[in-house]
Amino acid sequence: MTEPDRQRRCWAEIDLDALRHNAAVCRRQAPPGAEVMAVVKADAYGHGLERVGPALADVVDVFGVANVREAERLHRALGETGAPTGRDIVVLGPALPAEREALVAGGHVACVSSAGEAAAYSEAAKAAGQTARLHLAVDTGMGRMGVLPGDFEAAVETLRTLRNVRFEGVASHFPSADEEPDFTRSQIAQFRRLVEIASSRAGVPRFRVHVANSAGLLGFSNELGFTTLARPGLALYGVSPLPEYPSELRPALSLRTRITLARDLPAGSTISYGRTHTLKHPARVATLGIGYGDGYPRRVSGRGADALVRGRRCPLLGRVTMDQVVIDISVLDGEAVGPGDEAVLIGAQGNESIPVTEIAEKAGAIPWEILTGITSRVERVYPPLSGT
Repeated sequence: MTEPDRQRRCWAEIDLDALRHNAAVCRRQAPPGAEVMAVVKADAYGHGLERVGPALADVVDVFGVANVREAERLHRALGETGAPTGRDIVVLGPALPAEREALVAGGHVACVSSAGEAAAYSEAAKAAGQTARLHLAVDTGMGRMGVLPGDFEAAVETLRTLRNVRFEGVASHFPSADEEPDFTRSQIAQFRRLVEIASSRAGVPRFRVHVANSAGLLGFSNELGFTTLARPGLALYGVSPLPEYPSELRPALSLRTRITLARDLPAGSTISYGRTHTLKHPARVATLGIGYGDGYPRRVSGRGADALVRGRRCPLLGRVTMDQVVIDISVLDGEAVGPGDEAVLIGAQGNESIPVTEIAEKAGAIPWEILTGITSRVERVYPPLSGT
């Protein structure tokens, strides 16, 4: 171990090979011939946009981001690393009026929710001397963006006739594919009918059709043969939103820290703010250099959370604080464990593992929130890709 490694206090280790493996799993799960969009918004779900994008550029077809700033960051990263070019970047969220011209000038794809928004892109494209590339979003139950189904046909007509605009896709989004299969099937049926309307319009070229997030891709792929693009997010990072899915996915992120202090405390000692934990017996305890300031959720306090040390589960004691947590390492009695030793909060160590889904459940959260909540104070570390 090098000196910089020993000085690393808290870090997230990102397995880029696992990401590429998961992209291949998603491609196999997608309808035959469908493209795969890697959703890399929110700093690639906390995994690091500038490293994840280039690592996936030769195994996916399209990238999806939330806003134009993310699109610009990704575009720079792909160019600076010499990653394969020609990968479209789709801005999945609505752009602010002030962002439209930059989005068009960058050659990125925008998603619009109305004929009026499409017309505004036409004007932005005229000002930029370029063509706006648009996907029409339709609201089939998510409620946060998209043209309503009753207005869809008129919006299609507008998009195909606007100047400085190229109509390239139709999209929708599943709000509860992991919870409501019957509603999701009705949503698929409605979306299919709307796609047929768009397809029947003279002058509309072949366009991308996408609705399948990770839950849709894993749970409903047999019913999505009419779509041409899958857009996995969570599954790409190795976490299934469907517990029943027989997972070939490999978690890409592990959250690690080091023991900063190890002490023996007598029975009756109280631990952390609020003194919510009192030792019933003498214990060997360790302080870890991680807290909610690093994104480890305070809400797991008192809910049976563990850390892994030497491949053994060691229970969290008391409340998570901003910079530190305390664990009981008495189970390691007789082993020389002390400052500098590694502890794992999310991920595997030895034959034991703590999945992000476990942390999310104990925190009353969801895996998406835990992953994207890991803060910039946590160094991202990337072992070399195999074969490099």
